[in-house]
Parts: sequence; C-alpha cells; structure tokens
Amino acid sequence: MKKFLVASAALTALIVGGVANAADIPARMLVKAPVVVAPIYNWSGFYVGIEGGGGWGRSQHFTSAVPIDFSGTFNVSGGLIGGTAGYNWQTGAFVLGVEGDFSYTSIKGSTRGIQAPFCPDGTALANCTTSLRNFGTARARVGYAWDRYLPYVTGGLAFGQIYGASDPGDVNSGTKTKAGWTIGAGIEAALSRNWSAKIEYLYADFGTVNGLFNRNPGVFPFDVKLNADIVRAGLNYRFN
Repeated sequence: MKKFLVASAALTALIVGGVANAADIPARMLVKAPVVVAPIYNWSGFYVGIEGGGGWGRSQHFTSAVPIDFSGTFNVSGGLIGGTAGYNWQTGAFVLGVEGDFSYTSIKGSTRGIQAPFCPDGTALANCTTSLRNFGTARARVGYAWDRYLPYVTGGLAFGQIYGASDPGDVNSGTKTKAGWTIGAGIEAALSRNWSAKIEYLYADFGTVNGLFNRNPGVFPFDVKLNADIVRAGLNYRFN
C-alpha cells in the first residue's frame, strides 16, 4: 500500500508539472511582430510633365502718344496646353525647386458687342482684339511636404506672344513677345514613387506692349495691356 501511494504521488507530480510546462509554451513562443513604418516620400529630383487648363483676364488698347483710350478694358479667355520641367531639393519637410514651362494658348477677346470708346461695332475701327498665342514661365517654388502631399507657392518670370489688331482680317495688327511676371500657388500629390499630379493657379501680368502695331496711316501707335489668371492641372514623372 505504501508503494502504491508513493507511486501515485510521483505520477501526480509528473502530470501537474507537465501541464504547467505545456501552459508556459505559448507564452514563450509568442513573438511580437515588428512595426512596419512606411517610408517618407522624398520630393527631390528632376521631373518632366504635361499640363493643361484655362485662363481669363483683361486687355486694353490705347496710345500714350496723345493719350487716347481706344478700347476701354475688355475680357479675354481661353485654354492652354503644354509641358513643364523642373528640379526639387528637399531638406526636412521643406522643398525648394525651380520650374519652367511652355504652353500653346488660345486666350483671346475683343470689343465685339460692347461699346468701346473708339472700337465699337459699325465704326471705321470695327473691333479691338487681343490674343495670347503662347505662354511660358521660369519660376521658383517653395513648398512644405506632408509626406505625399506638397502645397507650394511660386513666382518668377512670365513671357508670351501677344497679338493685337484694330480691324478684323488682320488689316491693322501686330505680334510681339513680351516678358512680365507671375505669382501663384498650388498643391502636388504623389501617386507612386515616380508619378505625381498637381493643380495650380497663376496670375500673370505682361504690363504694356508699347507700339504693338500702328493704325493706318500710322499716326497713332497702339499700346496693349494684358494680364491673365490661369488655372491648370498637370501630371509629372520624377526621375529618382
């Protein structure tokens, strides 16, 4: 009987110990998975892209020789499409960059249908017309990155080919390329490592194009003013 009790006690201790060890196994085998942190997007590098949109603005034909306001101020509007290229340097969250672009445009307007001082319908002058035939900029950009989103401000040089006429059919007309200035803002979003999309607003002022053309017999040279508000979207490919 004594041997039976000793054997029973030993067997019970063995079973209890085994159960306790088995209960400890999952705790020792559980390994906490490492935290996966998504890499912060880096905006540095060279990029090229396409862009398109539209613009609206105001123009005026006058002469500083007398002076005479030929047209009053009239509206211009139209679309644009072109390409862009630039380079970004990122330091911390700040992104500094340079960007240039060139677009073909159809931003134009005339005094047709409005009572301008010297260019109303039905008179000898018929209509005053202004057209921005192409548009380009060379700008600096300063942005603050929230990972894959980059809001920015921008400004610099603007230039464009400006056409003006005082009669239909290009009877009295001229074309000049004029430099001005531009300022604006936008936001760019990374779609993948290399692709990003943006939308931006620019205000461009070309000032006065002096002596754009002469009204026959050339007594009054036409000076033309033009400014434009431009909204456009773009798609960029970044080489990094």
